[in-house]
Amino acid sequence: MVRFFSDDDARRLGEALAELRREKGLSQAEAGARLGMTSQGWGLYESGRRSGLFRPDVQRRLTAALDATPEALALRLQPDEAIPPVPASGVEAGARAFRPAPTPGEMRMMQLTSDDMAPWAGAGVTVAYRPGQTPRPGQGCVLRLADGRLMVRLYDTEDAQSLHVRLASGDSQRVARVDILEISAVVGRLEDR
Repeated sequence: MVRFFSDDDARRLGEALAELRREKGLSQAEAGARLGMTSQGWGLYESGRRSGLFRPDVQRRLTAALDATPEALALRLQPDEAIPPVPASGVEAGARAFRPAPTPGEMRMMQLTSDDMAPWAGAGVTVAYRPGQTPRPGQGCVLRLADGRLMVRLYDTEDAQSLHVRLASGDSQRVARVDILEISAVVGRLEDR
């Protein structure tokens, strides 16, 4: 039997979806009916217990049922703080000063410039990630490497010497732990429209 585990990120994303739904004045049953699903099905998304909530196509469908966008959903995750995109070079600079090290719970954004991860996330997709948070198997991750590069992959497993990640195409890759400065879980994706 498959069990769904609710983590903090899934719960927060589900709560953001619930906020959007309530603003539209819809019940879970009404929102679900717009997509041909039951109120229980919709409720699983709002409670963070349905894993597909992090997929861009699912976010598009759910938010479209609420006459909203995935961007509106993502903005609810941190409504009081604008999150600037992180340059793909790995250098993080503000207007004139470097940004401090991430604080616990901080989210960062990065726009992909290649189709290495398509169809999971192609060029133009912006991924939101939480520095220092270990991803679940199958979840997107951002690796900050010792040479300054940021690498986006799907997390599989790890052992004492390396992380096992893969491209969306399924091609596996091992990255030595000594080459990784930080691993971050991808907690959201925004499509470039």
